[in-house]
Amino acid sequence: MGKEAEQARGEVRRLLFGKYEIGRVLGKGTFARVYYGRELSSGESVAVKVIDKEQARRQAGMMEQIRREIKVMRLVRHPNVVDLREVMATKTRIFIAMEYVRGGELFAHVARGRLPEDQARRYFHQLISAVDFCHSHGVSHRDLKPENLLLDDRGDLKISDFGLSALPEQLRHDGLLHTQCGTPAYVAPEILRRRGYDGAKADLWSCGVILFVLLAGFLPFQDESLMQMYQRVFKADYRIPPWFSGEARRLVSRLLVVNPDKRISIPAILQFPWFKKGSFRPSPLQISNLPPPPPTQAEEEAKAVTPRFYNAFELISSMSSGFDLSGLFESQQRAATVFTSRSPAATIVERMETVGRELGLAVMRTKSFRVRMEGTAKGWKRRLAVEAEVFEAAAGVAVVEFTNIASDTFEYAKFFEEEIQSGLTDIVWPWQGDDEVDAGGGGEPFKTPQS
Repeated sequence: MGKEAEQARGEVRRLLFGKYEIGRVLGKGTFARVYYGRELSSGESVAVKVIDKEQARRQAGMMEQIRREIKVMRLVRHPNVVDLREVMATKTRIFIAMEYVRGGELFAHVARGRLPEDQARRYFHQLISAVDFCHSHGVSHRDLKPENLLLDDRGDLKISDFGLSALPEQLRHDGLLHTQCGTPAYVAPEILRRRGYDGAKADLWSCGVILFVLLAGFLPFQDESLMQMYQRVFKADYRIPPWFSGEARRLVSRLLVVNPDKRISIPAILQFPWFKKGSFRPSPLQISNLPPPPPTQAEEEAKAVTPRFYNAFELISSMSSGFDLSGLFESQQRAATVFTSRSPAATIVERMETVGRELGLAVMRTKSFRVRMEGTAKGWKRRLAVEAEVFEAAAGVAVVEFTNIASDTFEYAKFFEEEIQSGLTDIVWPWQGDDEVDAGGGGEPFKTPQS
């Protein structure tokens, strides 16, 4: 009986790409759900955000926001920021695997009452360390609040939810951001005035509100009327409770300054007496943020027998179905055509050479896993010059990228659709277009999140 029960449990396991086992729902929104997951190879817990692409596309600008959130999380790898592990996609869904933070929201702790000053200082140390790192990489969070600050099993703070974050390319000609966003009780007055704002300085206002909440147990700007609350924000009209220490009172008053140019900066915060108390040290940067060391001779030799790694972010920014995944982020098309395969890299290269020669093209292997095809193929009037390279995306998964080197755009598209696709179809891995199964892993089909 025990064996039968175990088998029954195995049959209902929900697997994602054969890599993650998906469990309970942790949270849900209009077009996305977050599931608890477990990486099969390591047993490590993860949180998997599943985004319904069709529903997201119905909301103006949402796909661009998702693309930006992924880009930002890739950029800001810091011990006090929720770590992005992997991004995957099918024709209908995007899967974002992230660090699973067990301790829940900081908000839940503050809701039980104000924190001791030393504990509040520790969280504020970690918040400023992470925010400083984000700002140094040109990222403004724009929605800092206790609900977006998570605590891990060691009690360390992790910033989450970069859905409203901004990058330098969003700055207008005046060098400022203009999108009004954020949570009313934490948003800076300059954002509410809709006259353009510095995202980093606006984040520091939010940090000031957070520090106040940690020490007081309630918000500095509260009113039954939203407009009345905004009026208090515009005037920085708040009262500091009597239990704040003098140094904490001074720091809060330097953060909650209406004029962003007079608001305290992070370098000044680091030197502030209240902040310097305790055992604050900036969190060490992860190795992945440092420039890679020069390759050793062994690594250089290995390049001849192993394909280059194809970053998962490159993959999803260019792919959405078996052959051509460029439709995933419509605003960022690549000048290339991509497909995935589970065939060995050497086999893929040999097949591409065979197809090219059968078309009467001159085929040259410029590198171990890169092939160039040139000439006038039968049926085409103009010269073709195409380059194809095989990359490694994961164990047993290769990505093949075709790039138009010097061909007419129409001729290149015709060449790829009529010859390359038909010649290589049997080695293409079609998981991206198969939503009737469990996204490549067996077991129960993975359900599309509903609003």
